[in-house]
Amino acid sequence: MDEKRAIAALGALAQETRLALFRLLVTVGPAGLPAGVIAERLGVQPSSLSFHLAQLVHAGLITQRRLSRQLIYSAEYGAMNALLAYLTENCCGRDAARVPACNPAYAFTTGRE
Repeated sequence: MDEKRAIAALGALAQETRLALFRLLVTVGPAGLPAGVIAERLGVQPSSLSFHLAQLVHAGLITQRRLSRQLIYSAEYGAMNALLAYLTENCCGRDAARVPACNPAYAFTTGRE
């Protein structure tokens, strides 16, 4: 991840609703959630939620797909891991290859991260 993308991702997360939204999507896994369910769980008006979802999509932190008439949003784990690696690549003299990463396929099939 380059500095410009890291700044965009951090900027998108630097807002209470968007941070809560991203954390919610990370917890539900790759299946994601429909926009209506997200609005209900976060207690956010749909018009406001659309703005926040767009910001996170633009930053590359979540993806959007259509399932029939619903829009389903999912966390983009690759972008999340890239951001974490960028932030911690020089931590305690470690190189980026040793930074732990979240593997949603493993976490949601075994119950662990």
